[in-house]
Amino acid sequence: MEEEGSTTVSKGMYGSALQFLIVSSQLLAKCASGITGVNFPATSDEDSDMENFSNDGITSLKDTADDLDAAVKAEQTDHPTSDDLLATSGEDSDTEKFSKNGITILKDTADDLDAEQTEILPNNKITRLKDTADDLDAAVKAEQTDHPTSDDLLATSGEDSDTEKFSKNGITILKDTADDLDAEQTEILPNNNITRLKGDANGMDFASEAELSNENMSLTLLNEIRPVSIAANGEDEANGEDELSNVHLSGLIGMIRNAEKNIHLLNHARITALEDLEKILSEKEALQGKMNVLEMKLAETDEKLRVAAQQKMHVELLEDQLEQLRNELLARGDNEGSMHDKHVSLPFSLSEELDVLRTENLSLKNDLQALKADLGDIKGTDERVQMLEREKSFLESSLKGLDNKLAASQVEVSKLSMLKFECKNLYEKVEHLQTLLDKAAKQADQAIFVLQENQELRKKVDKLEESLEEANVYKLSSERLQHYNDLMQQKLRILDERLQKSDEEIHGYVQLYQDSVKEFQDTLSNLKEESKRRAEDEPVNDMPWEFWSQLLLMIDAWLLEKKISTDDAGLLREMVWKRDGHICNAYMSCKEKKQHEIISMFLRLISSPKSSELHVIHIAAEIAPVAKVGGLGDVVTGLGKALQRRGHLVEIILPKYDCMQYELIHDLRALDAVVESYFDGQLHKNKIWTGTVEGLPVYFIEPHHPGNFFWRGQFYGEHDDFKRFSFFSRAALELLIQAGKKPDIIHCHDWQTAFVAPLYWDIYAPKGLNSARLCFTCHNFEYQGTAPASELASCGLDVHHLNRPDRIQDNSAHDRVNPIKGGIVFSNIVTTVSPTYAQEVRTAEGGRGLHATLNSHAKKFVGILNGIDTDAWNPTRDTFLKVQYSAFDTQGKAENKEALRRKLGLSSANIGQPLVGCITRLVPQKGVHLIRHALYRTLELGGQFILLGSSPVSHIQREFEDIANQFQSHENARLLLKYDESLARFIYAASDMVVIPSIFEPCGLTQMIAMRYGSIPIVRKTGGLNDSVFDVDDDTIPEEFRNGFTFLTADEQAFNNALERAFFHYKNNSEFWQKLVQKVMRIDFSWDSSASLYEELYEKSVARARAANRA
Repeated sequence: MEEEGSTTVSKGMYGSALQFLIVSSQLLAKCASGITGVNFPATSDEDSDMENFSNDGITSLKDTADDLDAAVKAEQTDHPTSDDLLATSGEDSDTEKFSKNGITILKDTADDLDAEQTEILPNNKITRLKDTADDLDAAVKAEQTDHPTSDDLLATSGEDSDTEKFSKNGITILKDTADDLDAEQTEILPNNNITRLKGDANGMDFASEAELSNENMSLTLLNEIRPVSIAANGEDEANGEDELSNVHLSGLIGMIRNAEKNIHLLNHARITALEDLEKILSEKEALQGKMNVLEMKLAETDEKLRVAAQQKMHVELLEDQLEQLRNELLARGDNEGSMHDKHVSLPFSLSEELDVLRTENLSLKNDLQALKADLGDIKGTDERVQMLEREKSFLESSLKGLDNKLAASQVEVSKLSMLKFECKNLYEKVEHLQTLLDKAAKQADQAIFVLQENQELRKKVDKLEESLEEANVYKLSSERLQHYNDLMQQKLRILDERLQKSDEEIHGYVQLYQDSVKEFQDTLSNLKEESKRRAEDEPVNDMPWEFWSQLLLMIDAWLLEKKISTDDAGLLREMVWKRDGHICNAYMSCKEKKQHEIISMFLRLISSPKSSELHVIHIAAEIAPVAKVGGLGDVVTGLGKALQRRGHLVEIILPKYDCMQYELIHDLRALDAVVESYFDGQLHKNKIWTGTVEGLPVYFIEPHHPGNFFWRGQFYGEHDDFKRFSFFSRAALELLIQAGKKPDIIHCHDWQTAFVAPLYWDIYAPKGLNSARLCFTCHNFEYQGTAPASELASCGLDVHHLNRPDRIQDNSAHDRVNPIKGGIVFSNIVTTVSPTYAQEVRTAEGGRGLHATLNSHAKKFVGILNGIDTDAWNPTRDTFLKVQYSAFDTQGKAENKEALRRKLGLSSANIGQPLVGCITRLVPQKGVHLIRHALYRTLELGGQFILLGSSPVSHIQREFEDIANQFQSHENARLLLKYDESLARFIYAASDMVVIPSIFEPCGLTQMIAMRYGSIPIVRKTGGLNDSVFDVDDDTIPEEFRNGFTFLTADEQAFNNALERAFFHYKNNSEFWQKLVQKVMRIDFSWDSSASLYEELYEKSVARARAANRA
């Protein structure tokens, strides 16, 4: 009974202490895990140090906590009996040995940290760990020397025991620590760690209360059993029992106090570590940028990291084996010897394992440092390689450029030598003829002058004879008459001498003239004979261009319908291109025959002569007059016709809009062939139509796409314009490659067909369509067609490859693409519509975001002033006019002015009243505020004003509608808010002046058309206006070039100055004004001069390409 009571008391107290130690050891392990779970910031060299701190120092603490947990569990499962306690009363208890081992581990951990982590942990932290170990050692020794007796324990049974107080204090400290961490360190420790810490503390509180109640019950039972034990066994046995209990309780209390101190030290170490983490985080932000660069090259260390992962797996395997060994030791630990050996061997095995792990960790650290050194060397090597590659590419490009220039110069020198020889012969002949003509003309003038003098002399002689007769009649006095007769005789002799001399001179001049005429006729006959000989080998010129265009379209239709081969089609095209008389005669002789007979005859004509003319294909969204919105359509038609007249083969590719003027297309027909093109991941069919416009062969593409891209009732302004014209651009190139065409130049216009350039080089040049050089013309940089980069993929272009700053990426938004920029980057020639505008768009203000791109491609960028179709705009044949007129007879201009006044209901009271016209679109670009001001200022100066035009901007349209209503019945002003080409021609012919106050104007055709019809332009000096209009009052400009009135700043004062000067000249110097009208009507604004510049650009680009291919 005594033995059972004693055992119950010992087990109850021992169980409560062990339960607390279990929870405490678990909490210590979780604290260590919380510390290791913190995401320490990695900053360059500190990264490896923090890694060592986490892996070595914290691991040692965790291992210590794990050892405490394992030891307590072992003690819990193997409680010694009272006999065991008595048997070991003279030896160190297991608890004391365990405490010593734990303290030894703590000391070893502190020494290891001191030896290995001095660069990471401050010295005060390591010293604190050492002091903690020393304090624990001292506390254990003190507890060993001061054990409480059983009487003391019984005396305090009514109060809180030491174990209970320690449990409450430890739990309170843990809760406070968790709350502080939750309140202050939420940015560093994860919330789940803090929550787990709180949960552990609450669990300890609950477990401790339960265990303490058990302990009180055990102590009560001890008080009840104690007297019985003393009475039954005597005083000696009771004293032995007390001594055993005191020894066991003293060991437990010492361990509990040591655990409490360890908890305090760990909490303090965690707080200090968290403070250090705040400093490290601030340093991380400064060094994070450098880490981003190293991330790209860290991929090369994956192989070595896999080795480290294998080592980690090896460590985990060792831990599993260690756990198995512990379980086996616990299973076999039924006696004191096994318990003793387990507690002795456990720390040593852990120390050995820790040594192995530290060694592996150091080796990993050395490997990481070696990897970083290798990365640095690789980075330096990459930089050197890149520098060498850049130098190599620069030298190669320079060498290639020099070779190209040398080859081009050789070709040009050979051509120049031949041209010089031919020009020299022609110049000599022309100069000789000119000399003869000059001589003949001079002689004729002299002869006429002499004849006039003779006639005057004869008249004088007749008068003298009449005077003599009168003198005879009146019989004057003989002296006076004699004197008078003598004088007359002298005059007659002088006149006779002069007449004789003049007759001789006239005879000589006539003889020279006859000789010159004879020589001229001989030379002319020789030239005619030479021309006749050449005409036998030259092309036929007496057939209209429509005839040759129809032949060309017929041959292409045969090819697409697979009735002739690609080679045969190419040879036949060349004969048509050269306007060969044989193919003309063959067609005329068999045009009534069946198609297969015509094909057979044509195939018999095939030969292989070489031609020096160019094959030019325009891919555009407009062509005048069938599909015209602005100046683009006029340029395509005018330039195409001019190049055609110069002997080049010109073809046009256009969308087949539903709103075209089909009545102006000749011989429109659909081909019996379908062209398939890629779009949105699949192939779509396209129907091909052919026809001629103004003598030019045109291909119309009609997509069979569910979006009905070109059946919208308008040319532009749709929400999906980007998709519509990217589809058309790819379909146009598909037509070229399927038709077997090999053009020398592909000329695309504005953003709608700028897609052609990247499509050509990325997709179609590798397919064999590689003979052409690309020319891109931007008619107005205001309209750039930007869109999200993802839409570029619809036509098959690689978005990732092209959406880059040096390619198609928009300069103002990196997630958008800019077709105009793509046209600039990927074309061989880049042009705009006037030299001044080319300079303006290279500035930040005028370039609309593309100035940097244009400046980087400045060598291939040029401005060429547009021309006008002088056949279409010709006042001598314009049927829309009341009276036709010319520069030699301007009377018809006044008659048209009077007719327009009557038509519009304007006053005709003052014939000399100046009429000012304005024909424009009412948009901000055109200077709307100055147009409005021009109306009022013209009326103030006593003139008349007519406006023709409308606005797509609603508020501008409403404003001018209000003004039009105000002047609806005014005798000197009319506002016609529409566009009517026939009325526009009438206004050009009737106006004395035309105002064009544009804010910016890429080229402008209005001023050229106005001068063609004899209207003097008043313009602002910008873009093409500055290149075509020169102020009549500017003495720095040669007089022959002065043709209008200009102003610089876009304000009312500057405009007033130009308008008032024009009115002054008109009213006060009519002769000057009449000469000015005749001068501007004689200026040549045709496409011939512009076409020659384009021709020169084409030929140079093609020559460079051919030279590069030969090289």
